[in-house]
Amino acid sequence: MQSSQPAPAGVNRVLLLGGTSEIGLEILAALSLPARAEVLLAGRDEQRLAAAGKALAGKGSGGQVRTLHYDATALDTHPAVIAEAFAAGDVDVVISAAGVLTAQDVLDRDPVRAGQLVETNFSGHVTALLAAASRMRAQGHGTIVVLSSVAAIRPRRANYVYGSAKAGLDAFARGLADALHGSGVGVLLVRPGFVTGRMTAGMPPAPLSSTPAAVGAAVARALRRPSPSGTVWVPPALAVLAGGLRLMPRPLWRRLPR
Repeated sequence: MQSSQPAPAGVNRVLLLGGTSEIGLEILAALSLPARAEVLLAGRDEQRLAAAGKALAGKGSGGQVRTLHYDATALDTHPAVIAEAFAAGDVDVVISAAGVLTAQDVLDRDPVRAGQLVETNFSGHVTALLAAASRMRAQGHGTIVVLSSVAAIRPRRANYVYGSAKAGLDAFARGLADALHGSGVGVLLVRPGFVTGRMTAGMPPAPLSSTPAAVGAAVARALRRPSPSGTVWVPPALAVLAGGLRLMPRPLWRRLPR
């Protein structure tokens, strides 16, 4: 069912990098885009992208869907992907949602896979978003949405490769926001906690867990603000918890089970 909330003013074209991301698709569904809008789903698997487009239509999300081939780890292809996305006109919102989550014990045994996780969760965002930021700066408006995580605040031994990649992405997003200040382009940094969904299937929920739909709704609300930039915590109470995590003594931090 389509959301009763109106679409953000002036949003006519949206690019989702990581076009099959559960959270990314929930953001699009929650935006309630009008029929004249265009949604660009960028990802590797054409069949899954097509299915994602049909699912959006089933949720009552307006807009025409077009797919682009995008591999987060193929860094040298990202400028061309962004150029293709902007070729038909301005892109009002870019959502950077590509990501993978692999158990730390698996990464400990497979350093190459750990490097691929970092490329997907950090390096690929950097190359794609620098290219997108250049285009958006030239058009003079737009919002970049970056999906970070509470894991970025202080990586834990239970997932320190994933946490360090998210910490790098979080720092990059904040620096990009400063670099774009005054250009008309905003950066919305999203820090969810544990999200129960496809990536975390089989894992017991952590305190203050949320869902892809809850994250999507929170981001959509932020995008409806007159100046959609800054940081969104999902749920909001995580902002307080994160302050405590930063202050926890390191010997105690090491003993946390997850």
